[in-house]
Amino acid sequence: MSNPIKSLFGEVAIYGLSSVIGRLLNYLLVPLYTYIFVNPADYGVVSELYAWVAFLIVVLTFGMETAFFRFIQQEKDKANVFSTSLSALLSLNTVFFFLILLFNEEIASLLLYEGHGEYILLLGAIVAIDAICALPLAKLRAEEKAKRFSIIQLSSIGVNILLNLIFLLGFFSPQHPEEGVIYIFIANLVASLVKPILLFRSFRLVSGIDWSLLKRMTLYSFPLAIAGFAGIINETLDRILLKQMLFNPDTPSSLEYAESQVGIYSASYKLAMLVAILLQAYRYAAEPFFFRQMKNANRNQIYSQIMNVFIAFVCGVFLLVTLNIDLFKYFIQNETYWIGLQVVPILLMANIFLGIYYNQSIWYKLSGKTKFGAYIALTGAAVTVLINVLFIPEYGYMASAWATLIVYFLQMVMSYILGQKHYPIPYNLLKFVFYIGLALILFFLSPYIQVDNFMLNFVVQNSLLIMFIIVAVMLERKPKTAY
Repeated sequence: MSNPIKSLFGEVAIYGLSSVIGRLLNYLLVPLYTYIFVNPADYGVVSELYAWVAFLIVVLTFGMETAFFRFIQQEKDKANVFSTSLSALLSLNTVFFFLILLFNEEIASLLLYEGHGEYILLLGAIVAIDAICALPLAKLRAEEKAKRFSIIQLSSIGVNILLNLIFLLGFFSPQHPEEGVIYIFIANLVASLVKPILLFRSFRLVSGIDWSLLKRMTLYSFPLAIAGFAGIINETLDRILLKQMLFNPDTPSSLEYAESQVGIYSASYKLAMLVAILLQAYRYAAEPFFFRQMKNANRNQIYSQIMNVFIAFVCGVFLLVTLNIDLFKYFIQNETYWIGLQVVPILLMANIFLGIYYNQSIWYKLSGKTKFGAYIALTGAAVTVLINVLFIPEYGYMASAWATLIVYFLQMVMSYILGQKHYPIPYNLLKFVFYIGLALILFFLSPYIQVDNFMLNFVVQNSLLIMFIIVAVMLERKPKTAY
């Protein structure tokens, strides 16, 4: 029999082609954006609008991806599961886009984009298309067609990058930054349309809705939708609140200041998102993989071993970025944005906790107790709102960064405690603490061993990373009894 852990990470590698490489290619747009948007406030507009995109996609997919993975394992008629799921998403997103058509100007005013209803219209179209395509893409993941999945995702990303380069380098005028925002959204819209074109065969499989099945799927997915809704609050609300809370309508220049703070924070956030990019590739492969292990007698041991390797890996990424921040900062082309680099280590560690939580969350998905996912996420969302509202006025985006770290740590702890009670998996807590503790010790040690020579300092700093990798490899090569 093939090693299931090697199988998982083999799939992660393939999904990484579209997710990691694709997102890294998208990352190349950040230097472009920070170069053309000399004023961070203009980049802040783009960042906040994309925060809304992430928020709405979670809402408009309504947990149907996970429900789909669950029900195709239980139902004999898998085609009926797909048709019902996709039909539900088509209906939901059609209603959503119709509302956007009617009220885009009013929504723009509420978001402090008076007179820019076109922003909301383009955003709505992108969100609706991407949400609808989530199911056909999930079907490819369930069928282990990772290569086709990668081709579709990379094609969309490639079109997006190409059009961004053409529009922003060929037609953009710094005197009209609002045109840059429109160009970016048009490029994204065209790129999003690539997906349904390449997935057209999947849409031909839609034969209607099985209302009885939809009811059962909705009961399963509703807590997941709530959890996703609350989870995206944790991930994106900080940028939305930064603008809303730093804006003072009585001060004419405060809107530009608020948007500039969002721009600075978002640019630094991108550096911290390297862990999140890897998480996305991992989740694409891990979720269907974990469901396939449901009937495996050794599933708990597999889950535990995977967690050990996962934590060691993401801690290594944390050290890679933080020990080389003087190199990574050039990813942001404009020095005006560099003042925000202090949030990068905080957000990297936050994403490590988030990754651990994602791994642990399989317990309530496998057991069908998805309501606990909603409870955990809602608690995190409440803490996110509380910390941001209380501390943004005084500490700005630093409050947002610390809120992210605190909330993800809290969710990780809550998930572990509840999971051990309702669906126990024998995780190795000693390794949890050891890998994270060692990474933090090396990070805090690094400033004390810096030298003036750039190349020599590069070697010295990365020797700490190499040390961590050696230790992790030695531990993970120990016999199974070490787990």
